[in-house]
Amino acid sequence: MAVALRELTAYLDNFLETSKFRDYAPNGLQVEGRPEVRLIASGVTASQRLLEAAVDCGADAIVVHHGYFWKGEDPAVVGMKRRRLATLLAHDISLLAYHLPLDAHPVVGNNARLGALLGVGDVAPLMADSDGVGNVGLLTAPSTAGDLRERLATLTQREPLLVGEEAAPVHRVAWCTGAAQGYIDAAVAAGADLFITGEASEQTVHTAREEGIQFIAAGHHATERYGVQALGAHLAEQFGLEHRYIEIDNPV
Repeated sequence: MAVALRELTAYLDNFLETSKFRDYAPNGLQVEGRPEVRLIASGVTASQRLLEAAVDCGADAIVVHHGYFWKGEDPAVVGMKRRRLATLLAHDISLLAYHLPLDAHPVVGNNARLGALLGVGDVAPLMADSDGVGNVGLLTAPSTAGDLRERLATLTQREPLLVGEEAAPVHRVAWCTGAAQGYIDAAVAAGADLFITGEASEQTVHTAREEGIQFIAAGHHATERYGVQALGAHLAEQFGLEHRYIEIDNPV
């Protein structure tokens, strides 16, 4: 089956409620390709390797979490940016990108999917003014910081960084995928025993130690795989499309 690109874009913008967010890049259709879509490729970041893999699999459109045209970047279409855009335009492939809306969606969002995979219940927003970007909840089974680190290692196929004690009991968990290490203070304020995100900064270690909260950095890319996968699967079911998730490894 096929769906019109215009219809697909309108559906995604409504489903992900893009108008609610003040973001660092435009959400929605960033590069326009052919007018009908039969095969969607999804991936975390619209890197050159992802674009080339999407070309190879015959994708009509690519849906990503990290797209283009970020605030503050040089607008000149040169170098890496020229090559990426040239690839999309030469092959008539559309690029749709959803940043904060895909982090926050309660069903297919990065945070919702990671929380479900870790078995967290009674989920609530981490901060009242965060638009759902960041959550806190209760584990459905007894656990320790070491247990969660091992579960994340199995899930992400990489070794997470744990700052804290392996044997520390964990019941209340806060998490926010990607580069949300600055939310550790909110996790402390929410009474979390442990905070999970993708990256760590130098000061994050000191905050975790001095505030007595366990901290895990499980990888920016690794924690944000699950939203685009769930979104692509949803679109395939909704419109009868073919979907291919493309994994481009990133150690960060």
